[in-house]
Amino acid sequence: TVLDKGRRVKNGLKGESAASDDDVASDILSHYSSASETTSVLEEGTGEQVDEQTAQEETEDKLKQCIDNLMDKSTKTRLAALESLRQAFASRLLYDFLTERRLTVSDSLERSLKKGSGEEQAAAATVFALLCIQLGGGGEAEEGFKMLRPILTAILMDGTASIAARQSCARSLGMCCYVSAAEDGEDLIKSLALLESVFMSSYPNREGTLPTPKPGSSGLHSAALQAWSLLVTLCPASRLTVLLPLHLPKLQACLQSSDVNYRIAVGETIALLVELGRDIDEDFEVDDSETLCECLKSLATDGNKHRAKNDRRKQRSIFREVLHYIENEDFTEEKIRFAVENVYIDGWMRRRIYDAFKEILESGVRHHLQFNPLLRDIFGLGPPLILDAAVKGNKISRFEKHLFNSAAFKARTKQRSKARDKRADVM
Repeated sequence: TVLDKGRRVKNGLKGESAASDDDVASDILSHYSSASETTSVLEEGTGEQVDEQTAQEETEDKLKQCIDNLMDKSTKTRLAALESLRQAFASRLLYDFLTERRLTVSDSLERSLKKGSGEEQAAAATVFALLCIQLGGGGEAEEGFKMLRPILTAILMDGTASIAARQSCARSLGMCCYVSAAEDGEDLIKSLALLESVFMSSYPNREGTLPTPKPGSSGLHSAALQAWSLLVTLCPASRLTVLLPLHLPKLQACLQSSDVNYRIAVGETIALLVELGRDIDEDFEVDDSETLCECLKSLATDGNKHRAKNDRRKQRSIFREVLHYIENEDFTEEKIRFAVENVYIDGWMRRRIYDAFKEILESGVRHHLQFNPLLRDIFGLGPPLILDAAVKGNKISRFEKHLFNSAAFKARTKQRSKARDKRADVM
C-alpha cells in the first residue's frame, strides 16, 4: 500500500555541580552561534583564522560528555544533560555526529523514559523527537521510532503518569511518526488510533453533554489532538473520507470547552479537516455549517470579562481566521524569512506542519529550514543552498548534501501539493 504523502559527558564525577552542567550547555550553544557556523571569522587583532575544525571537535567533545551524563546516577545531572542536548539538537544540524551515536542516545533516552521522574520522561520524549528530526526521516529514524514507540505509548496511556510527560509523549509520537512513518502505513494507523483514544475522551456523551475535564486533561487533549492532526495530513483520500464525518461533528461540540487553548486547538483542527475535505472534493461541505459558523462568530467576538485579556485576544484572532476560511475559503498567507529564503504558509495543512516543527525546534526552526534536508524537502525548498562566504559564512557538509539524495530519504515526508492525488489508496 502506498501512502498519499503530499508532504513532502561523563567524566560525570559524582558530586559534579549543577553549574558545571550549565557551563556545558552554555559552551555548546556559544560554539553554535560563533565559530562552528563560520568559515572565516578573524581573531581580533591577529588576523588569524579561527580553526573551525578545532571548534567543531571541542563542541562534539562536550556533546559526548552530555550523552555520557544521560546514564549518571544523579537525576539533576541527567536532567541537565537532557536540557543541553535539547538545546543543541534544536539549534544545529548534527546528522554526521548523531548517525554514529544514535543507538547509544536511543538506549539512554529509553532508560530515562522507563525509570525517570515525570520531568525526566517529558524531557527525554522531547529529545527523542529532535533526534528523529536530526536523522532526517530515513531508516535510522524509523528504527528508533519502532524501538521507543512502545514506551512512549505506555506513558501516554498511563493515567497515573505526570501530565507533562504524557503531553510530551503525545507530541513526540506525532512528530516521530510523521518523520519516519513506514511505507505500508501501519505505524500511521496505529498512531492515529492511539492519539484518538486520548482526545476523544473530551467528546460529548450520547446526550450531547461535554464531560467535566479533570485537572490538566485539557492540555493533554490539546497535545494529542494537535499530534493527530499533524498525522492526518499524511492520510490518503480513502482514509479521510472515513475520518472527516466521524470527527467533525464531535469537534464542533468541543468548541464549547471551558479551556481556551483546547478550544483554539479544536478550531484549528476543524479548519484543517475542512481544507482536506475540500482538497478531495471541491463541493465538500460541513454538516450543519450554519450552526458551526454561528458558534465561530460567537468565539470570534467573545468579550467575556471572566477570561484573561490575552486569552480573549488570541481566541478572537484565531476564530476570525477559521470563520473566514469556512465561509469564504480565505486564508491569510504568512511568510517565514530565514537567511536569503522564505517559506510561505498558505493553508491550514501547511500551518499545522510548520507549527509542529516550531513547537519542538523553537527558535532553531529557521536554522533547520536553512540546512536540514528533511524540512527543506517537506516545505519544497530543494537542496540546502551553499551561500557565498562573504554573504553568510555558513556551509554544509558533504554528509548533509548526501542525506538530501539518499535512498532512505526519497520516499518519505514530501509536502503534499494542492492537487491531491485522488488514487483510491487503501489503508
